[in-house]
Amino acid sequence: MADLRVGIDVGGTNTDAVVLDADGRVIAKAKRPTTPDVTEGLRAALDAVLGELGDGQGRIGRVMLGTTHATNALLERRNLGRVAVLRLGAPATTSVPPLSGWPGDLRAAVSAGEAVVPGGHYVDGREIGPPGLDAVRRFLDGLEADAVAVTSVFSPASGDHERVVEELIKAEYGLPVSVSHEIGSLGLLERENATVLNAALYGVAAHVTEALVTALAERGLGARPYLAQNDGTLMTLEHAARLPVSTIGSGPANSLRGAAYLSGVADAIVVDVGGTSTDLGVLAGGFPRESAAAVEIGGVLTNFRMPDILAIALGGGTVVRNPGIGPDSVGYRIVEEALVFGGSTVTMTDAAVAAGRTPDEAAGWRERLEAAVRARGSGDMSERMADTLERAVAIADEMVIDAVDRMALGKTDRPLVAVGGGAFLLPDAIPGASRVVRPEHAEVANAVGAAIALASGRVDTILPAGDSRSKAIERAKEEAAARAVAAGADPSGVEIVDLLEVPLSYLSEPAVRVHVKAAGPLAR
Repeated sequence: MADLRVGIDVGGTNTDAVVLDADGRVIAKAKRPTTPDVTEGLRAALDAVLGELGDGQGRIGRVMLGTTHATNALLERRNLGRVAVLRLGAPATTSVPPLSGWPGDLRAAVSAGEAVVPGGHYVDGREIGPPGLDAVRRFLDGLEADAVAVTSVFSPASGDHERVVEELIKAEYGLPVSVSHEIGSLGLLERENATVLNAALYGVAAHVTEALVTALAERGLGARPYLAQNDGTLMTLEHAARLPVSTIGSGPANSLRGAAYLSGVADAIVVDVGGTSTDLGVLAGGFPRESAAAVEIGGVLTNFRMPDILAIALGGGTVVRNPGIGPDSVGYRIVEEALVFGGSTVTMTDAAVAAGRTPDEAAGWRERLEAAVRARGSGDMSERMADTLERAVAIADEMVIDAVDRMALGKTDRPLVAVGGGAFLLPDAIPGASRVVRPEHAEVANAVGAAIALASGRVDTILPAGDSRSKAIERAKEEAAARAVAAGADPSGVEIVDLLEVPLSYLSEPAVRVHVKAAGPLAR
């Protein structure tokens, strides 16, 4: 019986894996250092939990992966595809050409050429003019590109022109196409940026999916694989191949969902302490609170849905100096570098242990730390080291208190759920939070979040506010549900989990902006 689920999350320092049984209990877990080739860390973590299962490996039915592959590719300008950038909006939008404001190195790595051609719609869905198909052909003829990104003016109101151009490109040029109405919301430049990044990541997505499928096949697992999205839900590999940009931000979202599941708290501030950074987010009804502002990725502003995350340069591997801490970290080398592991670099893990904040499984940490301090000298030297460690803890606590205050938005009655491998760094009481909750298996909350996630789909569009509004909203709900099913949800279990209407002013005809999110359990 395939009743087990494996969740894997690739972080900057560690790759975590868990196995959950049919009742949602954690029956195996592992942490392995994230390697420079993150796929090797994934394989190591998977092998570790499979080793714990033994003969139970055949019961694994699903494997869920949250990965930093896409994020790393954009930050490092590595393995990105060459994209032909096509905007349907001439002549109205030519004053601000595509990729305006992009960092020069990222633009050079991604752009195979840009063009603005006729087409697009008004905000109420009326056609500005027919799409310039001949201009599209002139632009693409002879152009060497790996993919095409198509963005039309007000495509959330009507994606018809993007679909027509997509069909032309696939039929006549055989190139993969990224269309903006499937990715972003209102805001032409930010939506266009997200669409271009999505197209540039097609190759990265293919590498990730191939590596995951190969890893499962090598181990004789017939489990169905999924990738985690940035809203804390899942999608099939086929869906991920079309929308790889949706995997950006999946790590923090997984941590939030895992924190809610492990703690049983649906509304809370979550602090995920890793080896390199600490991510803070807010749970609302068990799901991540989403950012209302444009999100910058790799130096580029985008407007697709992302969790509202505040990251600070504080982690178990953060280097301690006299005076101050970080922002640099020893990262996945912490098991070699930190004093508590017999290394020679003073880290925040050492400072926390000196302050008596030691996890239960930290056998011998304090003894090795004391030996390292003694080895550095006695008397004044030893006292200076003790002072340095004490100041480091005080600085770290102030960083966390300030970050919690910024995320709480004045609401101080919510609990704080501490998760991540470095959660022991946090004090037992934090101003701005009613209490600190430390759930069991907190160190692998991100992998748990991947394992328990639902599949989802969303629609962000503009609809008339008149008599036809109700029918139009029902159609939007149906489309969101259909997208959830396409992402892997069971059609019988899909529900509308979020519906937001915002009236739009100063239009010739009354209209509302509607955001619909549907989610449901994975199909069998």
